Amino acid sequence: MPLHIPPAPAPALRSVRTALGSPTAVRETRTPSLKAAQGALSCELPLPVHVLEQHSPAGGAPRTRLTGWRFLIKEDERAIAAGEARPTADGWTFSHFFEGPYVVSTELALRQAESLSTPYQPRLLTVPGLYMLTLWLHGDISADAESGLPAPGDLLVPLAPAPPGIAAHRPHRFADLLPVLTLRLTPAPLTAPMLKTA
Repeated sequence: MPLHIPPAPAPALRSVRTALGSPTAVRETRTPSLKAAQGALSCELPLPVHVLEQHSPAGGAPRTRLTGWRFLIKEDERAIAAGEARPTADGWTFSHFFEGPYVVSTELALRQAESLSTPYQPRLLTVPGLYMLTLWLHGDISADAESGLPAPGDLLVPLAPAPPGIAAHRPHRFADLLPVLTLRLTPAPLTAPMLKTA
């Protein structure tokens, strides 16, 4: 079943394309693949980037917040980097280019998701406290891609490198993975040092 990739805001896409066409912008980001590219570059597969905000350990509901739109930068049908636009008070602006394992892992996870029988709207969800990035497969394909929370049946696919003990590229239902994330994100209780008595 094909993924229902949401359309990115035109100003977000335009800001990344403009930066991609600027030799100065590409050189300043020091991405070797972009500097070495010989063929035509294209911005593809727009994905909204959400952050999972920590919630209270007393059972508070998780929250997400949109932090940007990410585009895979392809040369000859191969993703070599990614570009990101972020929201500002004046609209969308180019943020940065980057490359590395998350680019390849995102492309692989999207290909794997294409083979699922259920239609999904793909997004990215970051869990900053665990240095974790996931492909978020949202079940409501008509939802506004810039808002919303993961539904219990939504799938999260951890991208490589994943935190220790969480398998990369293995889909997890949000309802099953959330307790694991919550446990890891909850700070250990402070214990008072034992005092010696005379």
